[in-house]
Amino acid sequence: MNILLASAEVHPYSKTGGLADMVAALGKFLAKAGHRVGLVTPLYRGIQGRFPDLRPFDLPLTVPLGGKMVPAQLWTLTPVAGLTLYFVDRPEFFDRAGLYTENKVEYPDNAARFVFFSQCVAHLARQLDWRPELIHVHDWHVGLVPLLVRHQGWHDAWARPPRTVLTIHNLAYQGIYPAETYSLTNLPWYYFHPDGAEFHNRFNLLKTGIAFADALTTVSPRYASEITTPEFGCGLDGLLRSRRNVLTGILNGVDYEEWRTTDNPHLPHPYSAEDIAGKAADKAALQKEMNLPVRADTPLFGTITRLEEQKGVDLLLGALEEILTNDFQYVLLGSGQQAFEDAFRDLAARHPTKVAVRIGYDGGLAHRIEAGSDFYLMPSRFEPSGLNQMYSLRYGAVPVVRATGGLDDAVVDVRENAPAANGIKFSETSTKALVKGIRKALTLYHSPEWLRHFRANGMKTDYSWKRAVAEYEALYARLLGVPADA
Repeated sequence: MNILLASAEVHPYSKTGGLADMVAALGKFLAKAGHRVGLVTPLYRGIQGRFPDLRPFDLPLTVPLGGKMVPAQLWTLTPVAGLTLYFVDRPEFFDRAGLYTENKVEYPDNAARFVFFSQCVAHLARQLDWRPELIHVHDWHVGLVPLLVRHQGWHDAWARPPRTVLTIHNLAYQGIYPAETYSLTNLPWYYFHPDGAEFHNRFNLLKTGIAFADALTTVSPRYASEITTPEFGCGLDGLLRSRRNVLTGILNGVDYEEWRTTDNPHLPHPYSAEDIAGKAADKAALQKEMNLPVRADTPLFGTITRLEEQKGVDLLLGALEEILTNDFQYVLLGSGQQAFEDAFRDLAARHPTKVAVRIGYDGGLAHRIEAGSDFYLMPSRFEPSGLNQMYSLRYGAVPVVRATGGLDDAVVDVRENAPAANGIKFSETSTKALVKGIRKALTLYHSPEWLRHFRANGMKTDYSWKRAVAEYEALYARLLGVPADA
């Protein structure tokens, strides 16, 4: 199959969260499965300097944006056989300090930036000589693409338009702008209605994709069910229920070529499920790196997260305040809302021998936290898929999670299946429930046989992309009416 992916971020070129990891891995493993894959993403500041092998792509690209035609240059890179990355170069829109925000403030022209990017994706798909049969777009930034493709097909500008798939990575982020910004799309206003692009008299990019894509996916089966309810539907549950017949949940995979505990350049000491000794050495190294007392007998908890309410950060702060009288240590890597950043800095200042905080993101440190931690805390209010719980399983850091979305799909609690248990789950969204989960972890730490059991199960759990890619192949094949191995 010939497949064109599109995403506003792709690891390792640009990243703010799991979206970048997922799209990069999906593209790579679809290509390794034998498909012809293109992946379109913006050329943000610094990418050319870090990846000097980028080459200009000789294909003229000029797209409509409101009342003018705007040109873009394309650059390409082929990281693996069968996968071509297409970088859309428009310095006016993408040569900036941040991807979507600067100094925690959203860029005021984000609607124009990503309408432009979506137009580039649709126009590129029409001009590529390898003829994409399917366009798979990710999140609100490219939610306009399915409508652009459908419109061009309906109006004979595209004789055989590709089928379209939209993956919803996080329904809470929808790209909602004033109604007048719809004029940037150069589409007829008859698409701007409550069953289409309009949302309470505003322009909603994600809703546009949900309404017009041929198929919808989410990044876990549980989340696909959750978003059709008022509690998790973010105002779009009615539309999603009406499109339930084309909605599928596919749990994200893990790129074990990167997230591995042996031959990993970020880890000072290798280890495996068969030989776990190196994990204790990585724990000691992490304690030293984070200026915590090096103590093998103290359980070490870790979290790598955006500091947002969705992630249950307020629950985490409350639980730590309550339970820090116990003997354990905690390491945090993350950034987000200023109030949460300040609260964690204050917690670390008041408990310097128990709490270490690094504000920001550091890819190498993320690996070392997963490797050095005994437990991984993830108390999300909702979690479409989550990747860190799957990373922590492979790294032998027992996850303590709230039973929601992909966390519920990936983690097995002892109450569900004791022989297969690999983590600790709690259901209630409260500090009390999280404290109870942490206490269970402390008990588990002092039960060496059970701790080995949980760790071994987690490290042997297979959440590779081989499984996930097979599910996407089956979905694509149904849309195209071809065998899955075509």
